[in-house]
Amino acid sequence: MRGEPGPSRRLLDTPPAQVSVPQPVLAEIHYGLARLAASRRRKELEARLAILVRTLPRAPWDDDVSRWFGEVKANLERRGERVDDLDVAIAAHALARQSAVVTRNVRHFSRIRGLVVQDWS
Repeated sequence: MRGEPGPSRRLLDTPPAQVSVPQPVLAEIHYGLARLAASRRRKELEARLAILVRTLPRAPWDDDVSRWFGEVKANLERRGERVDDLDVAIAAHALARQSAVVTRNVRHFSRIRGLVVQDWS
């Protein structure tokens, strides 16, 4: 969303069939936009979101994702670690599809066992 050169280049170089956006990611983006006052920056980010939505398929929330969500959240609770539910949901999508989460917040997502985490910056 920020249009940073590294992640943008990696995204453009990756075939669209190899990338999908989980609905919780879109929810977080919409939340971030809703918090912004009307401005040129908000309009620019909304335009980028529109491109993302038109271009990339969504990863559906199915029974496998729900199972992984429960497993991940319970495992974190047993270890006394806290991860926001939307982040657990994003991780559950990746685990259900045997794929990676791309984020700059590697340390945060690395607490989730078995999750492949990549930083494209």
